[in-house]
This record gives sequence, structure tokens and C-alpha cells, in this order.
Amino acid sequence: MVVSLRRSVALTAAGAVLVYVVTWLGYRHDWAWLNPIDSSSLSALYHLGADHPGWIRFWQFVCTAFGPGAFRLLGALVVVILLVRRQLRTALFLVACVELSGVITQAAKGLADRPRPETALVVESSSSFPSGHALGVMVGVLALLSVLRPLLRRRLRSLAVVVGALVVLAVGFGRVALNVHHVSDVLAGWALGYLYFLVCALVFRR
Repeated sequence: MVVSLRRSVALTAAGAVLVYVVTWLGYRHDWAWLNPIDSSSLSALYHLGADHPGWIRFWQFVCTAFGPGAFRLLGALVVVILLVRRQLRTALFLVACVELSGVITQAAKGLADRPRPETALVVESSSSFPSGHALGVMVGVLALLSVLRPLLRRRLRSLAVVVGALVVLAVGFGRVALNVHHVSDVLAGWALGYLYFLVCALVFRR
């Protein structure tokens, strides 16, 4: 069972590395296959947002209410509870994984320095690759699930995973819907977020 789990983690980690490297190189070297994927999704969603302001407001709400900031706030609350209960290692894991994920985001953005899509429907000041929302939410969901899921009743554990997955997907889609990220930015954010979570879990042996 343990060997099988380790193998699965190793395979998914390798897949995440591949996704991140391919999307980064695809952007840097302007690979022909990547541009149609990015541009076609942005174009369709741009026209939908331009014609329906409520669409923009809805996805702004989703990306704010369930964005990295919300997870850092929730993570900080859980950290306080863990410290009160003297669970220092788990508290440090959440601090490193959730509260400091923004450092990873800024470093990755600085290295890639990809401009935002010209059709952005809302104003964003940072660079585009990878998506900080995708990264932060992926890390937040995985970290909080790893800490809180064992405390839930068996029937609620699967529900928590499903809800977490839906939040990750919704925020990722929302960033593309707002035209502030390419699809490849979001995929890279998810991949790097997953890898960062694994590193933190390994360091703190979660």
C-alpha cells in the first residue's frame, strides 16, 4: 500500500514537472501548438464577458472569495488553533505551505515575466505566468485537506475532496474567463502548486 502510494505520488510529481516545463518552454519559444489553445479560449470568453458585465462580476467574486487570500486567512486561523493545541510541526507545515506560497508565486512570475493577455477584462499588475491564483488555491486546498480531512467523519472526507477539487477548477477557470491568464498559465500554476505542496509535505513529513 505504501509502495503504491509513493509510486503514485512520484508519477504525479513527474507529470506536474512535465506540465510546468512544457508550458514555460512553449511560451518562451512561441511553440505553434500552444498559441491556438491559449488564444481560442481567451477569445470566446472575452466576448462573453464584454457582452455580459454580470459574468465579469461573478468570476471576480469567485476568484476573490475562494482565492489565495481567503486560503491564507483560513490557514492562519487553523495555525492559531494548532499552536494552542501545541501541534507545532503541523502549524509550521501550514505556514510554509499556505502562508508562504506567495513567495514561490512571485519568484516564478519574476523568472518567466510573461505579459498579461491584452484582452484582460479586469486590471492586474503582476505578470501572467504562472497563475498565482491557480498556484495558491491548489496549495491551500491540498494543505488544508491533508490537515483537516483525517478529522472528518468518513462520509464527509470524500465530500471535502470533491468540494476542494471544484474550488480549484472554478478559480482556474475564472482567471481565464476574466482574460487575465492564458490556459497555460493556469495549468502551470496548478502544477507548481502541487509540486510545492509535495515539497512541504516531504519536509514536514505529512
